Amino acid sequence: MKKTGQGLSIDALFSDYASDITTYDSNGVLNKGVEELDIDLIIPNPDQPRKNFDEDKLNELADSIKNYGLIQPITVVKKGSKYIIIAGERRYRASIIAGLSKIPVLVKNYNDKECKEIALIENIQRSDLNPIEEAIAYSNLINEYNLSQEELSKTLCKSRSAIANSLRILTLPPEVKQLVIDGKLSAGHAKALVSLNDVDVQIKYAKAAANKQLSVRTLELMVKSYNNNEPMPKKQIKLSSELKEFCNDMQRIFATKVKIIGNEDKGRIYLDYYTKDDLQRIYELIDSLKNQ
Repeated sequence: MKKTGQGLSIDALFSDYASDITTYDSNGVLNKGVEELDIDLIIPNPDQPRKNFDEDKLNELADSIKNYGLIQPITVVKKGSKYIIIAGERRYRASIIAGLSKIPVLVKNYNDKECKEIALIENIQRSDLNPIEEAIAYSNLINEYNLSQEELSKTLCKSRSAIANSLRILTLPPEVKQLVIDGKLSAGHAKALVSLNDVDVQIKYAKAAANKQLSVRTLELMVKSYNNNEPMPKKQIKLSSELKEFCNDMQRIFATKVKIIGNEDKGRIYLDYYTKDDLQRIYELIDSLKNQ
């Protein structure tokens, strides 16, 4: 049993609010602990880790609520004259679309830390968060409550390495993080890109992976090859600063490893590709440059 800052177990907290309790019993009477509140008294949780809600799925749920009512109550805590949602914001949003004036709720007495933990656990267990939202939620808990990664891993029943890897993707540039938020790159893609030190290369590789729908494995091979530049032959002439800059430019443009052997007068240029699709990507890029 994992303990929170208040001595309650996460298992107990989670089972307490996320049980299979339904709004009504077989006779149409509110189940024990469930009450109905004016929907105007309920407000979303400002610390809700999930920021993106699929509009089509919300409308589908709203149609279901119109036909069958809200089968499972949402969980709230009272704050002043209002009630803040701890679990069930998607159901709350759909209920507004469905035109409900009252909504069934379970009112709980959780402190702020427990509310944040529960909101995060609910979304993780139901796979509702994109990787960026999950990483931000971890970061907020760590910073606000001065937790170590080890402490957070015990609290949330997640491995420390999983939390550490999740937090690392927050170092990616905004353009790359947006591709993850939009679902064009997975958490695996993001973790592979983190090991690249050049921001421009991160963006180029990310866009290539998204546009060409490259597998995580293919992207990992690209990153590994870029990071593990082969040592120069002993007799290799040192590249001038102009050639080095030219090589770096080509690597950014083609989003792959580029190697130049020689000097301004004579030499060879090597472009690496890792799959047939990667070769096709480079071909199409060169073809588009010819037409400019």
